[in-house]
Amino acid sequence: MNESATLFQALSDPTRLRILLLLRRMELAVGELAQVLGQSQPGVSKHVKILLDCGLLARRKEGNWVFLSLGEGALVEPVFALLGRWAEVHGESPWIAADAARLVAINAERADEAARYFAAHAGQWDELRTLHVPTDEVDRAILRALGDRRPGRVVDLGTGTGTILQLLGDKAEHIIGIDRSPEMLRYARARLAESGIANAELRQGDIYGLELPSHAADTVILHQVLHYAQRPASFILEAARLLAPEGQLLVVDVAQHDREELRRNHAHARLGFSDEEVLSYFRGAGLKGQVVEHLAGGELTVTIWSARPDRGRLKVVA
Repeated sequence: MNESATLFQALSDPTRLRILLLLRRMELAVGELAQVLGQSQPGVSKHVKILLDCGLLARRKEGNWVFLSLGEGALVEPVFALLGRWAEVHGESPWIAADAARLVAINAERADEAARYFAAHAGQWDELRTLHVPTDEVDRAILRALGDRRPGRVVDLGTGTGTILQLLGDKAEHIIGIDRSPEMLRYARARLAESGIANAELRQGDIYGLELPSHAADTVILHQVLHYAQRPASFILEAARLLAPEGQLLVVDVAQHDREELRRNHAHARLGFSDEEVLSYFRGAGLKGQVVEHLAGGELTVTIWSARPDRGRLKVVA
């Protein structure tokens, strides 16, 4: 009874209802909420705390930013059902349409910021792209590697600018993209907004120690990220921990090469990988792996490796 009273007390303020409806549309930082609501950030923070305390909201830190999203569906969905029924009977508040219009400005600001960042680094991206086969050819190979199976719950480790999220957005049940770089995540977030992809979320995180439960993913993808890893075996081990018993891990990266300037100029920790190296990482993580495809045609060869939990020696992961 006390929990119900706390919940209805949290819903008793119009500003808190507006916050819930805004976060139903998209994840927002506290400052962005204040901008949309036309209120002071300290005032909005007080409302946010009340909603956090009763579980209607969740928060996560990304660099110096704190992003807010809705809480657990079992608690939040009945609230929206009630609000929807109320709107049917009494009409929708004019604040809702006004708030939605102001969200457009937030999306525009994110897109502008991301575009500036990408423009500053475009030379690097273009230089790297010219070294291997075109991106669309790699994308087609990834889809071939997935085959007829539905990707289900996808985790994209080192998501960067969100390429995999866009590729699988209409095929996956849900996608989580994780990256250490706030700048990359802001760019990826803007791309998702432009594409209208609603079943994806972005998180900042350390790939060596993810805050995700074991067996949480049907598909885990490492797309052009393993060569940045100082400890690639540990990286694969953490990816394997996330896999459901029938899950699939895809590693997409460059084959072994001798372009030392990529280490100097682009922070590559490894100059590509041999097939045996990657397959040994799989075995060490309790996975049964195979080489799916070599994509030659540029100065660097792109390889796709696939792995699944080895039923004969499944690792017990806490």
